[in-house]
This record gives sequence, C-alpha cells and structure tokens, in this order.
Amino acid sequence: MNKAYLCVLIAGLLPYVCAIIAKWGFQNFDNHNPRQWLAHQTGFRARANAAQANSFESFALFAAGVIIATLAHVDAGRIDLFSFAFVAARVGFIVCYVADKAGLRSLFWVVGLLSAVGLFAAALGL
Repeated sequence: MNKAYLCVLIAGLLPYVCAIIAKWGFQNFDNHNPRQWLAHQTGFRARANAAQANSFESFALFAAGVIIATLAHVDAGRIDLFSFAFVAARVGFIVCYVADKAGLRSLFWVVGLLSAVGLFAAALGL
C-alpha cells in the first residue's frame, strides 16, 4: 500500500479518536443529543471536541494535496515525507490541544498546514 494513502486513512480517522477522547468514560453522556452534550463540556473534553472539529477541517486540504501530488507524478518519497509530517503534526496538535499546551499546539498546527501546502507546491514543481 502506498504510504501516503495510509497517512490519508490515519488522518481521516484522527477526528474520531478525538471524539472518543471527548466522550470516553463519562457517565451522563447523552447519546440522543451528543452535539448539545459536547457543547456543554469543559476542560479536556471540550478541547478534544475542538480538536475533532479542527481535524475534520484540516483533512480535506491534506487529502486533496496527496491526490493532486500523486496525479502530478511527484516523487513518491516526497509525497510520503509530507504525508508523514502532516500526520505527525496532527497527532502532536491533538495531544497538545487535549493537554492544554496552546503555544506548542499552534506550532504543530503550522507544521501540519505547511506539510499540506508542501504537497501542492510539489505538484506545481516548486
């Protein structure tokens, strides 16, 4: 399997990991109104839910970047490098978000964004 495609799968699953963190082990979880329940959470649960939303938001740019770089016949090793960097940055972002490490979280966010943009730059021959 192409390593970058595996990274797309992992990145696509990361928001669900965040959702599990936000909901895990809570006794009064309301499965009839989960979004309303999550909107009233605080602390790490609220941060995990915010990381979930941000992970969904960042996924499209990354997935499109992998597809476009692949269609542009960018070297697979280069695509893999950007893909690994994106996934590692997103994992770091989630960990920092849940742990309330805002400054470091922002650094991971920027690295993830630049990794996704790097895929487009590579497809453009830059």
